[in-house]
This record gives sequence, C-alpha cells and structure tokens, in this order.
Amino acid sequence: MTLEEAQQQVDEWIRTTGVRYFSELTNMAILTEEVGEVARIMSRKYGEQSFKASDKDKDLADEMADVLWVLICLANQTGVNLTDAFQKNMEKKTLRDSDRHKKNKKLL
Repeated sequence: MTLEEAQQQVDEWIRTTGVRYFSELTNMAILTEEVGEVARIMSRKYGEQSFKASDKDKDLADEMADVLWVLICLANQTGVNLTDAFQKNMEKKTLRDSDRHKKNKKLL
C-alpha cells in the first residue's frame, strides 16, 4: 500500500464509518497520546522500565499503526500529501546529511 492509498483508505473509512474527522486540535492531542503509548512500550521492552500487568498485552505494531492512523487523519485534514512530503523530506535529508553521519565518530 502506498501512502496515497493509505490516505484515501483512511478518508473513506472516516466518511463511511467514522461519521467525520475529529477537529485538528483533538487529533493532535490523540496523536500525542498514541506516541506516548509507543514510548511506554519502548521504555519497557528496550529500556530499563519493567512491564506492569496492564502493559503486557500492549502490541508495539498496533500502537505504531495508531500513530500512523492519526497522522494520516491530520494530513488529510490539512491538505498534506504525505507521498510528496515524504519524498521532499528524503531529498532534504540526503542533501543535508550526505556526509554528516559517515563523518560522525560516534557512529563508527
């Protein structure tokens, strides 16, 4: 699935099942909440925190998909074409960082 197809699929779901988009500010708050859920899993699985009983059934992939879902909603609401934005961002990073990481002694 392409980013464009994902944006279309989310929009179709919102229009047919979800009734309407939440406001942009509500979706921004939801995005923050979902990123926090990813952080919670990461800190327990890869960091020093231990899992609580309520955390053990959390699925990292599902939480990342929740982040992507809300990000796509925000892109749709604000007229951002994620395919174009991602391509431009990759070009920016490639130009800006073409040698930067190769010269970073911390990464060697």
